[in-house]
Amino acid sequence: MPARRRVRPADGLSAVAAWTSPGEATERAVLATAVRFTLEELAALAPGNTVEVRVPPFAAVQCLQGPRHTRGTPPNVVELSAETWLSLATGRLTWHDAVRSGRVQASGSRADLSGVLPLPLPDA
Repeated sequence: MPARRRVRPADGLSAVAAWTSPGEATERAVLATAVRFTLEELAALAPGNTVEVRVPPFAAVQCLQGPRHTRGTPPNVVELSAETWLSLATGRLTWHDAVRSGRVQASGSRADLSGVLPLPLPDA
C-alpha cells in the first residue's frame, strides 16, 4: 500500500516552483513543503523500505525495493540538507557531484539514489 500523501501535489509543485525561482530567499514554510512533497514523490516513484532518506528538520522517507528493516537505525541511510535535496530532486545537481563534494552523507551498500534522480516532476 503506498504511503498516504500529506502534501497536495498542487501545493508541492507551487513550493518547488518558488524554490527554483531566482530572487528572494525561500520562506521556511515553502522550503518545508517543497522538501516534503519531493520526498513523497521519491517514495511513490521508488517504493520500498531499503533506504531511508533524511532531510532534517523537515522529513524522512523510506524508499527502494530490497531488504526491509524494522527496528533501530536502518542499514542504508542518505542524509542531506534541504538545499542539496531539492537541487538533486530538480536536476540542478547530480548525485555523483553531490557525493563527491560531501554534500550527501550516504551509508550502506544500497544508499545510492542516482537511478531515481532527478525526479520526473511536471513543470511547476
